Amino acid sequence: MNTAYLLIGGNEGNREATLYQCVQMLRRTVGHIINLSPLYETASWGKEDLPPHLNQAIQLETEFDAATLLTHVLEIEHLLGRTRSIQWGSRKIDIDIIFFNREVIHTPDLQIPHPWMQLRRFVLQPLADIAADYVHPVSGLSVSELLKTCTDDLSVQVYISEDTEDSLL
Repeated sequence: MNTAYLLIGGNEGNREATLYQCVQMLRRTVGHIINLSPLYETASWGKEDLPPHLNQAIQLETEFDAATLLTHVLEIEHLLGRTRSIQWGSRKIDIDIIFFNREVIHTPDLQIPHPWMQLRRFVLQPLADIAADYVHPVSGLSVSELLKTCTDDLSVQVYISEDTEDSLL
């Protein structure tokens, strides 16, 4: 079995429902979910004039290798209505593979660890909730150490569902 850490997020439509659907699709198609962070509402990174995102980190076990996992992740994005037009633009869903085992992968289609994760508080905060001691295979720093030294000052706040009695996650 392989262990992967993903970050899911989006800022279009019913964000909470889309993330819930994404988690269910990941469970059905790619593997067993070990851990989920809380949902975080985060300021948009890269294009700060966009609506806020909801983000969540996921730890899962999968029989797939990293390239096959990417194929499945892209298919889930497509099924959930992801369109790619503007870099860092609004999106209904985005699924990033942050870590895969302790591998370092650099291909035209896949880079693991995610090359910008250490610069983004919206990645590090939810990831720290489920993998604070995980050591980045390139930098040698733990996720919690990366979070402490992250200079990104965009807002990252735990999301409180508007329907707290019947939360989707």
